Amino acid sequence: MILTRTPFRVSFAGGGSDIASFYEKHGGCVISTAINKYMYISVHPSFSAQETVLKYSKTETVDRLSEIEHVYFKQVLEQLNIKGVEIVSTADVPAGTGLGSSSSFTVGLLHALYSYKGKFVSKERLASEACEIEIEKLGNPIGKQDQYAAAYGGLNYYEFRKDGSVVVEPVIMKEDARRKLEENLMMLYTGQLHSASAILKEQSGNITAGDKEKNQLKICELAKTLRDELQNNNIGAMGEILHENWLLKKTLASGISNPEIDEMYSRAMANGAVGGKLLGAGGGGFLLFYVPKDRQEDVKKATGLPQMPMAFDRQGSAVIYVGDKPDFI
Repeated sequence: MILTRTPFRVSFAGGGSDIASFYEKHGGCVISTAINKYMYISVHPSFSAQETVLKYSKTETVDRLSEIEHVYFKQVLEQLNIKGVEIVSTADVPAGTGLGSSSSFTVGLLHALYSYKGKFVSKERLASEACEIEIEKLGNPIGKQDQYAAAYGGLNYYEFRKDGSVVVEPVIMKEDARRKLEENLMMLYTGQLHSASAILKEQSGNITAGDKEKNQLKICELAKTLRDELQNNNIGAMGEILHENWLLKKTLASGISNPEIDEMYSRAMANGAVGGKLLGAGGGGFLLFYVPKDRQEDVKKATGLPQMPMAFDRQGSAVIYVGDKPDFI
């Protein structure tokens, strides 16, 4: 059996510039971190060599890969020509919460299946193949940042070049500054799940037109500024940049926020948060805030939202267990 563990991500600034309609025109940039919340994928030979068994929110048992309903499983298994396996996926956090779960799933599944075949693949290949599967083959209106964050792990600055290539630059900080940054970040769950596709489809069309294009360019500049501030160990800049990024992001598409989320955000800001944003495409999931340690309880009480503790992940997608293949005597 092979078991992979692939992190989810938290995006700080630059989101949207990783969508092809924007970076092919201007180039894009995002700063984000992988976190210690994970997608787990296990692969094991099926008891019946003729059957492929998939276990996620439902269970599928098929004789032919073409019969698979789950489009991600179907695409990856057909692409790698693997059948007669049992695959189980489970996650620390459900989908629709703004943490890039679909990309963590795709990266983790590719990693598990390549390892099952006894083949080593680089983090770059895992990320680029996951992008190809999600964006080109499955036609999802998403960007490239989630796949790279899941594969590489760590706190990174990503540059999305006009030719489609991606440059990954680790953000270098003093350890005490990095630790304090982690301590001052709060993730609060809104209780609202969302589907990113509709919001991202609208955003993709908007970000190359008029004022929305100008705002997306400003968002990309914020990512560059945040990278520089963090590398100078000025973690206090995080709150201000998160806030400015959030105000600009809300102009890019309808559905990114709603009155309830705006109210929670205002309460947090009035009780000690320096800045924040809704994670992911918008519409629900987790609110992220930068809050000094001594004000975090005030923010939690004011919003009434449950907090999910988190820390940065530095490893990225990893094989965490390798077992022997079972044999019959």
